[in-house]
Amino acid sequence: MLLHILNRSPASSRVPFDALRAMGDNDRLLLLEDGVYGAVAPLAETFASIRGRIFVLKEDLVSRGLEHRQAETMELVDMQGFVALTEQATQTVSWY
Repeated sequence: MLLHILNRSPASSRVPFDALRAMGDNDRLLLLEDGVYGAVAPLAETFASIRGRIFVLKEDLVSRGLEHRQAETMELVDMQGFVALTEQATQTVSWY
């Protein structure tokens, strides 16, 4: 399993779409920094094809005033959860 780490919003970049195309069936995606804007409707629909495999860094949601606004399909993780995801992955890929 690869962990894809995305820091770009689908509202301002094509990078999220490139990441989605590169993902395998068992890969996971973590939204952080400005990528967390993709966790809020209507942008969250961009990631509908990977439900159950998408995570959002809570600290970055909070710092942008988006806490509790993420789609139900997004799983929140804190920094410890981020570390756990990287430990579970065979490799990480950063999308900037």
